[in-house]
Amino acid sequence: MSAGLLVAAEPRRIRGGAGGVRFNRPRRRSEQTVWIPEALYRGNHFNDEAVAVYIKVAALDARRSFPGARPDTDPCTARVSELATMLGMSPSAVERGLTPLNRPGLDGSEPWLFTKQRTHQGGDGQSAKRYARLVPRDQAALEVPVRVAEALTPRRLRAWLHLARATAKGLPVTAAELAGELFHHTGKHAGEPLSEKTGYRLLDELEAAGWLALGRRAGHRGRHAVTVNAHPLHPVAPLAADNHDGVALASGGGSLASKEDHSLTTDGRAGNLEIRRRRDSGSYRPRAVENVAGPTFRRAAQDEKRSNDQAGTYRGPGLQLSPRVWQVLEPVRTELPGIQTWVLRRIGQEIGEQLSAGVGAERLTTRLLTRYSRLTARGPAAESARRGDVGRWILGAGLPRHGCRLPSCEDGITWATRERCHLCANIAAAEASAIEESRAQQPAAAEAPPEPPPPVRPPTTWLPMPRPEPGPAPPGPDEREQLRAAATDDTVRQALAELGAPAAIRLYGRALVLPHLATQHDEGTTA
Repeated sequence: MSAGLLVAAEPRRIRGGAGGVRFNRPRRRSEQTVWIPEALYRGNHFNDEAVAVYIKVAALDARRSFPGARPDTDPCTARVSELATMLGMSPSAVERGLTPLNRPGLDGSEPWLFTKQRTHQGGDGQSAKRYARLVPRDQAALEVPVRVAEALTPRRLRAWLHLARATAKGLPVTAAELAGELFHHTGKHAGEPLSEKTGYRLLDELEAAGWLALGRRAGHRGRHAVTVNAHPLHPVAPLAADNHDGVALASGGGSLASKEDHSLTTDGRAGNLEIRRRRDSGSYRPRAVENVAGPTFRRAAQDEKRSNDQAGTYRGPGLQLSPRVWQVLEPVRTELPGIQTWVLRRIGQEIGEQLSAGVGAERLTTRLLTRYSRLTARGPAAESARRGDVGRWILGAGLPRHGCRLPSCEDGITWATRERCHLCANIAAAEASAIEESRAQQPAAAEAPPEPPPPVRPPTTWLPMPRPEPGPAPPGPDEREQLRAAATDDTVRQALAELGAPAAIRLYGRALVLPHLATQHDEGTTA
């Protein structure tokens, strides 16, 4: 047992080591939860059985690993058969789940479980002790109820965990994305993700079991809203132990005896099960049902048309419209070639319904011509309608009648007399009078008092700028001759220090100043 796992096995050492783990609180079986890291159920490093086994072992080890536990508290001591009974799995499936959990991680990290074998003094076997490594706080984890692992199969449990993570983070999940997170772990497709069809089936099974609430077309932009439940919405029958892997604990996941006795059926009746029929032929062919879910979570049927461009061209029946419908569509005949077939059929149905209701073809033609002329008169609007499908514009804006509740009203004009509709006029007058009454009932706003005039600014007085005081006049030629005649080395050096080289040269001349400058330069270089 390595030093890192020894720290994880002792609760007091864990707590004294800065407490950087997520503790599993020991509770009743129906209320207990366990922290499970994302490294276990994301990716294909651990199989589906390992996820369920870790949850159950961590729950049984919570009494020892929780802070404040007694020193003599035992970890998980359940046998493999007992774990299989509690999880509804076969013993071989539990063994397959324990194998990767007892191995170090790909990055050299400690294993998530450590098994310590025990024997009696006489040599008889005894149940092993299993220690669960707690999840560090700096790792992404999910707190899940233990009853989920006991009620769901390993694959459904892993799908439920992915949906719970997506729900907690507010991420929309489709069936294809869910299937891409689940992988095959055995067979020739090991390491490959599941098919999209399997993702649909898992969603339907979780919804039927009550662990998932699927709001079809209730999400953002028509997507299905997924709500994960911590407990089933209705009672779930207990799952029987999955014994399809064999009857023994062989290394390959079961015994080599795989030949079945076909003389009896599952209910004890004699029969011959050698004859099998393909699921897609005869009476086993799936019945045609209504596709309620839509193409997001359910695959479209073979004869179902799709509106996206990737589904190919339209394969429905040919277009058949009556001459009256073509007469109504005469104002927009130039736009008809660009309209899809099924949209054009819907336009024909709308025109036929209005013609059957008593609306004349001339009235529909005039209505469509008037509105299409207004649309084309505005260039940007017409171009926007063409980009957004003219067929939808015809259905939503070109054909609907505008006016009051009278059938004879057409945009506020009576169609038979070409006069203004009296009901529309009364409605407009009533609205105008209501507006006037509301304005009259409102109290008149008091006039604001006039603002005081701004204070008069004093005149600006500009003061003349004082002239600079005259400085001492520079020495004349006679004075310079006297200074040079009476100059000494100390006087020249003092002038250099106080006035600078240019002023000293103007007073004493270059012949007296330059030797002192050279001397200063040599002294500075030597220093």
